[in-house]
Amino acid sequence: MKIQVIAVGGTIDKVYFDALSDYTIGSPAAAEILKRVKVNFDYEVSQMISKDSLDMTDGDRLAILAAVQGHDSNHVIITHGTDTMVDTGQVLKQALGKTIVIMGSMAPAIMKLTDADFNLGVAVAAVQALPQGVYLCMNGRIYNVDRVSKNRAEAQFQDL
Repeated sequence: MKIQVIAVGGTIDKVYFDALSDYTIGSPAAAEILKRVKVNFDYEVSQMISKDSLDMTDGDRLAILAAVQGHDSNHVIITHGTDTMVDTGQVLKQALGKTIVIMGSMAPAIMKLTDADFNLGVAVAAVQALPQGVYLCMNGRIYNVDRVSKNRAEAQFQDL
């Protein structure tokens, strides 16, 4: 089994140069994380959109869907900004025959106190174990994309 990881931006890949600066979307953090932890499975990481999820459009979501459908892997992880990952998940339900897991982080992967590594680890396990469908992995949980929302006040996701 080969896992396709598609990075579309979001906090997980953000790079800040100082506390007052704007950010840029850096290279996919998933590639560095998977290499560093020496995973024992085949994978490919590609970067396609590089946006904060609040700036994503319906066209961006359709491009992600096309990328998922166009890849031969049936196991796909999307690294994504947390604000609109559920919206993207709704569009990805059109991709049949695939297990798709969307994940992100509340703090950039390059920060010491990030949840990126943990969330990616949960996503890797989930994409291998779950049946076909679209899921969201955050905060140590696997959510059905139809029954989850982001709780900004608690800085975590929760069941609807």
